[in-house]
Amino acid sequence: MLAALAVLPLCAAYAPATRTALHLQAGRRAHAPQMADEHFEYLVIGGGSGGVSSARRAAAHGAKVAVVERDRLGGTCVNVGCVPKKVMFNAGSVQEILHLASGYGFTVEGVSFDMASLKAKRDAYVKRLNGIYESNLKNSGITEIKGDAVFVGPKEVKVGDQTYTGTTVLIAVGGTPTMPDIPGIELGITSDGFFELEAIPKRVAVVGSGYIAVELAGILQLLGAQVDLFIRGELPLRTMEPDVVSLLVEEMTAAGVNWVRGEIGELAAAADGTKTATLTSGAKHEGYDEVLFAIGRRPVTESLNLETAGVETTANGEVVVDAAQRTTADGVYAVGDIITGAVQLTPVAIAAGRLLSDRLFAGVPEEETIMDYDMIPTVVFSHPTMAVMGLTEAQALERYGADEVTVHKSTWVNMMYSREFLVEGHGAMPPKTRAKIVCVGPEQRVVGLHMIGLAVDEMLQGFGVAIKMGATKADFDSIVAIHPTSSEELVTIPPWQAKYKVAVDETTGKVAATGPAFAR
Repeated sequence: MLAALAVLPLCAAYAPATRTALHLQAGRRAHAPQMADEHFEYLVIGGGSGGVSSARRAAAHGAKVAVVERDRLGGTCVNVGCVPKKVMFNAGSVQEILHLASGYGFTVEGVSFDMASLKAKRDAYVKRLNGIYESNLKNSGITEIKGDAVFVGPKEVKVGDQTYTGTTVLIAVGGTPTMPDIPGIELGITSDGFFELEAIPKRVAVVGSGYIAVELAGILQLLGAQVDLFIRGELPLRTMEPDVVSLLVEEMTAAGVNWVRGEIGELAAAADGTKTATLTSGAKHEGYDEVLFAIGRRPVTESLNLETAGVETTANGEVVVDAAQRTTADGVYAVGDIITGAVQLTPVAIAAGRLLSDRLFAGVPEEETIMDYDMIPTVVFSHPTMAVMGLTEAQALERYGADEVTVHKSTWVNMMYSREFLVEGHGAMPPKTRAKIVCVGPEQRVVGLHMIGLAVDEMLQGFGVAIKMGATKADFDSIVAIHPTSSEELVTIPPWQAKYKVAVDETTGKVAATGPAFAR
């Protein structure tokens, strides 16, 4: 992501706000101009990844820039998303290695886990990153304005008692976790609450089927909790490739995660201090120390008074933008999780923000600075990890038709988990890795790569560059494999595709090779 949490999601944690039903709002109220306390060429609202990246790029181009943020700099990703989530993922991975240690000849005794100690170190790391963000703003010559921004007119905001205007304004305030409107919801926590835990609960219900839910369920299980993962459908991660998601379910089940299919309609406190979850079907699940909801996120745009600025939003609070990040108000733009059709990933917000600043302040043509939302690689930091990019098989079939789609798939055991080194009592025996390559056309251009297993998160970035450049299955097969690695499996999946054609000359009976390498 947390994208990202996978993933985690993402650009700015401007602050949670209780939400009432919103509406399409595009009204432009009559406004009497005020004398601004300060004017900037670029006024950025939201100090998360998207906002700060765009602000720094604009400053690098010479613009006078200010960033308004009411919470800690860095947004969701740094504070309650990708970064602290990856720390916890790493802790779970260490536990897996400790379990496997005896298989590699190590005797490890007296191991214990201190969540409070890890939390203190994780919080210190996040605080250091907050400081780095602050230093980066200062070093870029950017003014940091602390507080709540409220639009009081077109391209004019009030923060506390001060009023600021911008020639151009960027809205990048990010999102906050959603909670269901059910009786007893005050007994539950969100992903933000997960990062406040001082100890690992003995028994946890995790509710949700997206990135954040499966990531946190896996982490909690590895660190000692008994986890029930509540999903409404048959599989989690419904938009991802079923061939890899099904293996995720299999491996998480083997690790001890219990899947509950249904929707929670009520929470109640039990006499012993635990929580009881009642499904809409009437079934009761009792004895939870924590019930963690990870069912989605919503933009925190409600408090901005966007209608005063003429900025249109959807009923869910998303800012309506075009492909160039323009809102319905002249000179006002938006990036990140809050926009219509958002891909809620931190690197997406960063890329979109930088492209926008290159166009606005460096004169780069619009057609060269439109954010490309196609072929975005992403990782789910589940246990085991998933790494995906591009079209699933079903999506490719729908877009191109059955005659144009070719699929290559392989499942193997990473050398780390060879049977001679396995230790009983933890997870699948042995854990597996799986890759699926989706190709289109006679040249078998790769339009999808979907993986699950050890280290696939570190494999995808390089392959992603090749796919983005239009690599074919033959291109994959033409590279010399690095042995022994999991990566080599992707370039050795049969049937092998040559970059040249091999044919037999009918007159001589000899083999003749044709293709780019022989066209000399």
